[in-house]
Amino acid sequence: MDNVNYQDALSELKQSICEVTFTKVNGDERVMTCTLQKDLIPKATKKDPLTETKVREINENFISVWDINAQGWRGFRVANVIAFKQVADV
Repeated sequence: MDNVNYQDALSELKQSICEVTFTKVNGDERVMTCTLQKDLIPKATKKDPLTETKVREINENFISVWDINAQGWRGFRVANVIAFKQVADV
């Protein structure tokens, strides 16, 4: 997926596990394996507001995702994405 757009990225993340390469705010490049597939992310809790769907989908410049390797919520700025590809259909 070239020129990542917010809606396309969300759609891919909700259907599969993706590898996102992006530039972090500090200038470092990062490769993250992540998803938004409901059966792979933790259930929403009041103690962890980032798990709330409404909170995650507010800002179209930033996407919060479940990092498969770190087993935690992480995020990236859509404008900073260098590469975005599907790596597994679950």
